[in-house]
Amino acid sequence: MRRRLWVSDLGMGARFAFAGGREGWARMLLTAVGVGLGVALLLLTTAIPNALAVRQEREEARTDVTFNNPKIPRSDATLLVADVPTTFREKEVRGREVQPEGPRAPVPPGLSRLPGVGEMVVSPALKRLLESDDGKLLRERLPDRIVGTIGESGLIGSQEFAYFRGVDHLVITDETYRIARIDRFGDPDPTPQSMDPILVLLTLVVFLVLLMPVAVFIAAAVRFGGERRDRRLAALRLVGSDSGMTRRMAAGEAMAGAVVGLVFGTVFFLIGRQAAGSMELLDVSVFPSYLDPSPALALLVAVAVPAAAVLVTLFALRGVVIEPLGVVRTAKPPRRRLWWRLLVPLAGIGLLYPMIGKGRGNGDFNQYLVSGGVLLLLVGVTALLPWIVEAVVARLGAGGLAWQLAIRRLQLSSGTAARMVNGIAVAVAGAIALQMLFAGVEGQYTEETGNDLSRAQMQVWLPKGTALAGTAAAFDATEGVRKVHVFGEAYVNDRRRDAEELTQITVADCATLRSVASIPSCRDGDSFLVEGGDYGSATPAVSKPGTRLWFDDGQESPYGWTVPAGIERVRPVADPTGQMRGGFLLTPAALPAGSERAVSVQVYLSLDDEVADAAEYVRNTAGRIDPIGEASMWTAEERSETFDKIRTGLLVGAACVLALIGASLLVSQLEQLRERRKLLSSLVAFGTRRRTLSLSVLWQTAIPIGLGLLLASLVGITLGTVLLMMTDTPVSVDWASVLSMTGIGAAVVLAVTLLSLPPLVRLMRPEGLRTE
Repeated sequence: MRRRLWVSDLGMGARFAFAGGREGWARMLLTAVGVGLGVALLLLTTAIPNALAVRQEREEARTDVTFNNPKIPRSDATLLVADVPTTFREKEVRGREVQPEGPRAPVPPGLSRLPGVGEMVVSPALKRLLESDDGKLLRERLPDRIVGTIGESGLIGSQEFAYFRGVDHLVITDETYRIARIDRFGDPDPTPQSMDPILVLLTLVVFLVLLMPVAVFIAAAVRFGGERRDRRLAALRLVGSDSGMTRRMAAGEAMAGAVVGLVFGTVFFLIGRQAAGSMELLDVSVFPSYLDPSPALALLVAVAVPAAAVLVTLFALRGVVIEPLGVVRTAKPPRRRLWWRLLVPLAGIGLLYPMIGKGRGNGDFNQYLVSGGVLLLLVGVTALLPWIVEAVVARLGAGGLAWQLAIRRLQLSSGTAARMVNGIAVAVAGAIALQMLFAGVEGQYTEETGNDLSRAQMQVWLPKGTALAGTAAAFDATEGVRKVHVFGEAYVNDRRRDAEELTQITVADCATLRSVASIPSCRDGDSFLVEGGDYGSATPAVSKPGTRLWFDDGQESPYGWTVPAGIERVRPVADPTGQMRGGFLLTPAALPAGSERAVSVQVYLSLDDEVADAAEYVRNTAGRIDPIGEASMWTAEERSETFDKIRTGLLVGAACVLALIGASLLVSQLEQLRERRKLLSSLVAFGTRRRTLSLSVLWQTAIPIGLGLLLASLVGITLGTVLLMMTDTPVSVDWASVLSMTGIGAAVVLAVTLLSLPPLVRLMRPEGLRTE
């Protein structure tokens, strides 16, 4: 009987939601749009795990060249593949050269056939670039005729740059680790990787921080139209409904708005899903088909949002006495209690406290305790903010007319003002905590490269057999190159003693050798023995004059070199990589004839900063010398790829959340202004200046958001401190991040307030006094 009563009352409330005339439909649309924005982001979030899984599956399905490729005999079903990636203006380009060894050679995912010699199959994004004026420099590097595009199954993102080109020059040797013979694409035995506990913690906290503001906003959206709803509820009491029935009808009305919001959210999600296929954020792109929410998670959202609307409405009305002539809320509400609001964040700290000092060496963090602790601390923002706003505005008074109008409004409806900024406050608190955590642990995932960027900014590796003189001349003539250092590098051993003990040989002209060793005099044909190098040094037995040393190229090399009598000993100096070379230094004439086939080439280049595409000219030159070559820009630091991916995910998610919060704040602001249309028009009719009313609206927004950001900073620093203590990292406050996150939050609110001013001016017209 009671269940039937609930269903009947909820259904009656839902019918009221659609039967309120123009005002009712406006209220319904505001609620539906607000809830829909939150639902769209929830659906997007639930689709992220599937998107990541599909990207991983696609990456594994196209695996070809690896460091542990098994040795496969040549057959009519094998394929030679060369890993030839490149970079174009900081964007990675995945490249493969393919050479079939028979008619049954495997075809990569996304291709219908293998490209022939001189042909190239490219990704759609790369095809658009190569056919545009912006891709002119890259087209010089990839001149082959485009005969098709790679299908979705062969790409991990819609904006990925990738290509396959057909060649006939590939030769596989033990030393050529970037060329492999395969009989299938895909890793048949992928090795599961255990994830660092701190990175797992970062991932979990990122998801919690991104989802919490969405949930807070949805809870606020279902309460749109509170004051008008109070009058409707009083009317229901007047016609005979009891207080319980009235509250259930109010919950049914909110539930109806939430259900329509689910429909809106699904439409918003489908639009955003389709648009995602043409977008790229921080070098991450997806195909629309990747963004399929898990059915279980989507069902959870579909059930949880209407249920939350009912529960939030009943909770909001728990202390409201609804009478036939009005509601108690129209009078000054009782003061809010502080004690239970403090218990929420304290409980969160209590859940996280047992994991303080755990670090990465004591197993994984308890995900349930982490989730509960972080959520309670962020919920603490929503619990404390209404009390803080009420306590502060109650003590504010004297000021200009605009100030007094704003303060009086806040004193009468501080809860509404706090609800409006709860989402942004929670988002800022979580962002501050995450920035502190990222800044604190970044050093554990960052290494100094040691590269001397004052001497070189780019490095090119070329395979064995590359001519030193021709290489130096080619790069000297390249636009944007100021200085070139070309080194031939090889390793030799004495097979009679220990074939595993290798000594380095460096080949270069005298001017270049002086950049890595202190050489008093030098002419072509000289050799030197380096004493005290960091690596590749020669033992006394190996460096003995007359010792015959053999070039190591992974097999019994026929090329040897004899240590000359009276070889001069020199001291090393740091090369452009910051290291001291050991072993032997040879000028080109001292290198035995034919042995250049066992010598690879390293080129260090100093670039002209005034030439914008200097790096691209260098890559084009390297590609002309040998497509297998690899050119890379130098950096002072290198970070863990997984760490960077998590940070990228945070930035992409934060951008989406901030967009949602901005849209939600605008909807909330417009809803509040619409409710106060008659009041605003009345004030203008009695002579109040529009400028005064506009300033009052700005103050009504600025005061709660200022208090919210202050509370968010305090909670964010507290949460960040606890998380750093959990990772056993020295605690330090990244004040730059705190200020930047707070500033971004304030900027979002300022933009929303400015966008709401034109509707405010229209609402202050005399037409607002009309009624039906």
